[in-house]
Amino acid sequence: MATLTVDFFHDVVCCWCFNISSRMRDLAGEFDLDTRHRTFVLQASRAEMASRWGTPEDARDTILGHWAVCRQASDQPELVNIDAMRAARFDYPHGMLAALGCKAAERMGGHAAHWDMFDGLQRAHLSDARNVADRETILTVAQDLGLDTAAFVSALNDPMTAQAVEADWQLARRLQVRSVPTLIVRETGARLVNGPHEDLAAQLRASLRLIA
Repeated sequence: MATLTVDFFHDVVCCWCFNISSRMRDLAGEFDLDTRHRTFVLQASRAEMASRWGTPEDARDTILGHWAVCRQASDQPELVNIDAMRAARFDYPHGMLAALGCKAAERMGGHAAHWDMFDGLQRAHLSDARNVADRETILTVAQDLGLDTAAFVSALNDPMTAQAVEADWQLARRLQVRSVPTLIVRETGARLVNGPHEDLAAQLRASLRLIA
């Protein structure tokens, strides 16, 4: 039985989520965590991107500035490919289709499959500068993970998958989640502060002491 359950709210296009996902994978084994993956789409359409960031050029410039700060704090800075995304020939993507892809994978293989899909899409986005708002990118990552293509497409198109994304959003509202990454220890309500592995481990140990 897992020692702690952690709700991990994230968005595929979030560079800070990329940093913390690999750390949480290590900690999940170290602390026997039950990690529950929750989609939290920062902008769900081109219109929302424009409302938040302005022109596509402004969006790319501002967001890649955030990438640069995030890259400095990353355990794997070489995987944050700012130059490739700056040269990409598509507008900086929103995260809704990627969220649907993660939920489709979850419906097929549970939270472990969601996590694999999330990490695969983040690598496609941050390392390979692929468009995660493009359906072909989502399908390619699913195929690379070994997911059955027909079953995945069916799950991706199923209205219940969109409902699952909406359910995560409603859960986030109830828990007053306003940004990503957000990690909440269910047993204590503690919110983990993003940081190096040892800082996160210390926070988890504190939660364990509270329930001991």
